[in-house]
Amino acid sequence: MARPGRNLLMLLPPLIFLGFAAMAFVALRREAPNELPSALVGKAAPELGRLVALRDDPPPTDADLAAPGVKLVNFWASWCGPCRVEHPLLSALAGEGVPVIGINYKDAPDKALGFLDELGDPYARIGADESGRTGLDWGIYGVPETFVVGPDGRILLRFPGPLSPDVIEKRIRPAMAAAG
Repeated sequence: MARPGRNLLMLLPPLIFLGFAAMAFVALRREAPNELPSALVGKAAPELGRLVALRDDPPPTDADLAAPGVKLVNFWASWCGPCRVEHPLLSALAGEGVPVIGINYKDAPDKALGFLDELGDPYARIGADESGRTGLDWGIYGVPETFVVGPDGRILLRFPGPLSPDVIEKRIRPAMAAAG
């Protein structure tokens, strides 16, 4: 004859497992589970004064960030595989008239220029962050990272990782639209 308490104890491990499974499911369904918030969102974009020229034109300046209209700031490198994957999407946005400011992060200039020669150059303005100091000022964790900067030079959104069509439609475009 089985005891009623023993039957309840036998049900306990599967119930605990189901509880943990439900918590994991909810956590994994979050939109960006690995994305750390940026302390810069809502604040003025950090200075760009340390950038050096990569092309024949001067590197972007703080005035470019404060220029009218919404713009993207994209940190990238030629040695970055995900940067290569997102590059056609940046080119498409630039083709739509979205100003994209490129910051080449800790890269050899000849390799960065080779990357752009091969894949195209979507950047309205571009500079090189040879030391990585500008990336630190912006709080990047790696490349690629893309920021939506409003007409007043304030950061509206930080997106770490490669852009995808889904990210552009669900995160980048809404942030741009909210800025006007």
